[in-house]
Amino acid sequence: MHSENLVPSRLAKRANFDQDVIYSILDEAIFCTISFTLDNRPFSIPTSFVRYEDKIYIHGSVGSHFIREIEKGIPVCISVALMDALVVAKSAFHHSINYRSVVIFAQAEKIEQENDKTAAFEWLTNKIIPGSWDYLRPIKRMEVVKTTVLAFPLNEASAKLRTGMPVDDEEDLALPIWSGLIPLETKRLHPVSDNYSTNVPLPQHLAHL
Repeated sequence: MHSENLVPSRLAKRANFDQDVIYSILDEAIFCTISFTLDNRPFSIPTSFVRYEDKIYIHGSVGSHFIREIEKGIPVCISVALMDALVVAKSAFHHSINYRSVVIFAQAEKIEQENDKTAAFEWLTNKIIPGSWDYLRPIKRMEVVKTTVLAFPLNEASAKLRTGMPVDDEEDLALPIWSGLIPLETKRLHPVSDNYSTNVPLPQHLAHL
């Protein structure tokens, strides 16, 4: 997954090209941001995604301008970021964030076969709400037809991470100023029923939430 184009110009020591690290970040994140240029104008679109083997998949309406442009195979940059902690130093200059991120340079591959598109829907659905695909009303063929699925290879992908405590200047270490980490956490909370499900039992795959 290494490419000279992926080597960061700053803090290169935080770069990581290990496939397992890249995959673990992509598998935990739910949203990515896809950036591209069109008619010399920049665009950046957040969207849900799923990784399966060595590609990530997104979907969108066949009428979406965004989807219709990138399905042509124009170059895109895809970024993902997970925030783990606020890094509080003894000086504002050394404040930071512990994070895990991935940047991918790729071109879209349009998935044409209905079975392959349906499989991508299943992967994405079960990633966002684990165990939900088999519980839900089966997807209709027309829903598959109305939706475009795009895949992006991970040949040019790199991770960048920061971990650990703040790194203060030596002369600041004895200052009576608190320093350390403020952990951040994103998690699924207890489900809340809508007006049409107040009498429907919570399914097992949601009960553990």
